Amino acid sequence: MKNYFQFDQKLTFSKAVYYNLNPVPVKKPWRDATGGFGSFVPLQGWIEVYDTEGNCGRTFCSSGLLSNVLPLVLTGETRTYNEWYDYLYWKFRNFGFQSGQICDLGQFDRIMLEILAEREGKPLHRFLGATKDWAAIYKGGGSLLSDDDDLVADMVRYVEEGNKTIKFKVGSDWGKNMDRDVRRVELVRKAVGPDIRIAVDGNQVWDVEDALRFADRIRPYCPAWFEEPVHSHDMNAIREFRDRADMKIGFGESMRNYFAFETYAEKGVDHLMPLLGRMSAMGDLLKIRDLAREKGLMFSSGGTVWQNASFGALYNENEPLENHEPMTLPMGECLEVKPTKKDGRLYLLPDLPGSPVRIGLKKLEADGTLESMQIYRANKNNVSFAVRAAY
Repeated sequence: MKNYFQFDQKLTFSKAVYYNLNPVPVKKPWRDATGGFGSFVPLQGWIEVYDTEGNCGRTFCSSGLLSNVLPLVLTGETRTYNEWYDYLYWKFRNFGFQSGQICDLGQFDRIMLEILAEREGKPLHRFLGATKDWAAIYKGGGSLLSDDDDLVADMVRYVEEGNKTIKFKVGSDWGKNMDRDVRRVELVRKAVGPDIRIAVDGNQVWDVEDALRFADRIRPYCPAWFEEPVHSHDMNAIREFRDRADMKIGFGESMRNYFAFETYAEKGVDHLMPLLGRMSAMGDLLKIRDLAREKGLMFSSGGTVWQNASFGALYNENEPLENHEPMTLPMGECLEVKPTKKDGRLYLLPDLPGSPVRIGLKKLEADGTLESMQIYRANKNNVSFAVRAAY
């Protein structure tokens, strides 16, 4: 599997420190059209992986990284960055290229890149070639559990914070209450005025006919794009909707690799939207960005915006990151170091080597969020690996 990044620096991993987190609550219970994501942010833990020189890569992660990735890398073996990536990629292929394990690989890919950047004393974004220290953002939120007044107040606040594009959820009552959704689109448009870009996200709740009905009803309010109007893997439904609806559509958060985005472009998707924490390779973010530029499509990327900022610095002003407040706000409160948000941008620290974030362990321990810590050390005999997955 050829990665976008080609680094021949050698890596030997010495240890990993995993911090298991108790559930981190959101500020208000949250729901989208299909029931995600409840009362807690989807966080399991935080990991720090060290090479033999003491350089470190850091990230929020799932516990799957402990059981799937660490046994393969904490072996005392030495490989180049690309050799490690290829080795892991093909180890995980039988889990499937849409699996959680393939997402763990993407997280470890970022860890390796952060280690290489820290080794050179550079922030990750500069190590990857960025020439600026900021990333453009847009603001998302708008739970279906919020009443109309709360929704409008949040969207107005997002605009007052300097965001020129805002997004909120539609698909009330599992997509059965279009009257409510249409009313909310109208109320937000009246509140923020004609110059703010408003996007809506259906989270795949509708079939083609219902999605078309909804698109017709909100067309007078000039949506910037309609995100996931139908099932994200139903490529024929996506093509049919796009052929019949004069409205830009966005897809991508459910996909794990670049190849799916080539299909999206072929099916008429106007806005390619990969998500940082679900990609199998960090370089795919840039391959998808380049594909969007080549095809004249919109591009943005989502995920943990504080870490995503390193890649956003490689995008231009019209290629923003999604700052999904209900998720990113409580995540940000777990961090003691992170990019600074101002006027529709995230500013990275220009002199912080490696990762753009540092976990706030003292705070997490004091408030009971930190459940436990576990240290994993390299074992030269730890070379076996059993794939545990259904076939």
